Amino acid sequence: MNEPSIAEQLQNTTKQAPHCALRTGLYTGALLIIVTLGALVAANRIPGLEQYALERNAVSYSMFVLFMLVPVFRFLKRPLQLFISAMIGWVMFVVAYDIEGIVFSNLFYALRHTPFKALVEGALVYGVVAAGSWVGAMCFQARNHSIGPTRHRAPDTNYHQQ
Repeated sequence: MNEPSIAEQLQNTTKQAPHCALRTGLYTGALLIIVTLGALVAANRIPGLEQYALERNAVSYSMFVLFMLVPVFRFLKRPLQLFISAMIGWVMFVVAYDIEGIVFSNLFYALRHTPFKALVEGALVYGVVAAGSWVGAMCFQARNHSIGPTRHRAPDTNYHQQ
């Protein structure tokens, strides 16, 4: 019977948004780390999978891209939360990637990416997606409003004086 007003619903949503963005970022980072570690272990420590290298790499890349898209699909209509959660996950991945470079020698040389380059590329990709989401939302919102100016009378002006 007593439903909350739209303002109360919006206020509750904005209170929960930072926690959702943090949680999604942590999950995304953990998933990216697990996929990367699994791919490195499969490529370097399991010699029986060498004959299936193309398939192994395709599965690894596909899972990595799929997990990279988690914040994008989760916060597609909220670009700030999208960028925050994506960068939390991406920074976690880059830190793990830096540590993996110590454990797996020549990792950065083989992949041709230093951790800094990976950080910048991820920030650029997620930044472009967040900006595109923001522009897309503005375009959809503009479609619902008229472009032409509306004509309103000034409340204190008398147009027909005699």
